[in-house]
Amino acid sequence: MQRGYAGPMSTVRPGIAERLSRMIQLPTVSAELDERGLEPFQAFERLIAEQYPLVHEHLAFEKHTDLGLLFHWRGRDAASDPVVLMAHYDVVPVDESDPWTHPPFEGRIADGRVYGRGALDDKGPLIVVIEAVENLLADGFTPARDVYLSFGGNEESFGTAALAISDAFRERGIMPWLVVDEGGAVVDSPLPFVPGGAAMIGVGEKGIVTLRLSTRGDGGHASTPPTLTAVRRIARAVDRLDPSMFPARTPKAISRMLAQFAARTPGAAGFGLRALSRMPMITAQLFARLGGEPAALVRTTVAATMQSGGTAANVIPSQASATINLRLALGETVDGTVLRVRDRIRDPKVAIEVLDGSDPSPESATDGGPWELLAGALAVSHPGIPATPYVMMAATDSRHFHRFAPAVYRFAPLEMSSVQRAAIHGVDEYVEIDALERGERFHRALLERLG
Repeated sequence: MQRGYAGPMSTVRPGIAERLSRMIQLPTVSAELDERGLEPFQAFERLIAEQYPLVHEHLAFEKHTDLGLLFHWRGRDAASDPVVLMAHYDVVPVDESDPWTHPPFEGRIADGRVYGRGALDDKGPLIVVIEAVENLLADGFTPARDVYLSFGGNEESFGTAALAISDAFRERGIMPWLVVDEGGAVVDSPLPFVPGGAAMIGVGEKGIVTLRLSTRGDGGHASTPPTLTAVRRIARAVDRLDPSMFPARTPKAISRMLAQFAARTPGAAGFGLRALSRMPMITAQLFARLGGEPAALVRTTVAATMQSGGTAANVIPSQASATINLRLALGETVDGTVLRVRDRIRDPKVAIEVLDGSDPSPESATDGGPWELLAGALAVSHPGIPATPYVMMAATDSRHFHRFAPAVYRFAPLEMSSVQRAAIHGVDEYVEIDALERGERFHRALLERLG
């Protein structure tokens, strides 16, 4: 086990905005690890030691792979199952041609906001976790049960840092009582006709599988093309894959979400939501027809993301391929999805290779101790904002824990407008400083109430 880091300690702690700004200035782009090397990630590790000296001093520390940072805060009752608070410190690449108002790795503080890549995904959610721990340590606080901070450095590239950490838990027989990772946020008007805000907490997470379709055919001169080239065969296979090949099902979390919204929505809209909450089959069909996000909540999605084949404009390529990304609805499996794709393509000359995959999560409970703890912390940090269940459509590092931990939730306690959510992985990502302070208050309240 490694203990702490090497690095200078600050004598004066700046505010949370300045600390997040310094995190953003480190270009921890996991997809560019080969070009940038490990130095930005190692610098981030050193920065935590500098900015959070009490965490550095009082929490045991381990590294799993080069990028998995695990801190262990011992609680008063070592026999109780622990809490795991997760986040990731890597970010997605930046397209240099995009028109950012402030440079993406400058960490500009302006207008009550912190701008930059990772402000919301996921350095902002990370900093409110470690900030709460540092502040509680400064108060001499000890949690009622053990707390682990699990920070992964390659979530955006589906790396193995978080997997290695979860494997260590399993090998040591550690069963978390509660796991909280990124996911939902505090949103205003969760649906156009639903008044007020909601803290959207992911109680389940869709699975993911990436497939490569490939084939070979006769090459030659483009002036005398065969009837079915390799490129056309792959195009036909991709065209046969559409969302209708998967059944639509309404997860329990979505029915609970609709029921909660119905209780606060007046008039015909409230009546309609209440009816949908009681008729999951009708809800599934309606959401599937709506398309977009509603459809993604109730069935598996299919997206062709990459295609390749050919070397010249006048040469018919002898091979072609396409990459397909599927997000698996709750209740589906990777193996079942691959079989369904094979049956739909109906072409033995198209090879199907599974590049990566993980099954969807089970749904965590919306009653009992862990859920009540989240709701109680929200009452402190965001009074009047209800804890609302939903299904996370993207993948998170917590998928490695839901294989064996019963209570896994995906929630970042930060206010995010629709504009902000659109900026995640996009342009002009930013977080409000007030939101960071409320996020720290959420995690502090959660840790104080573990007993």
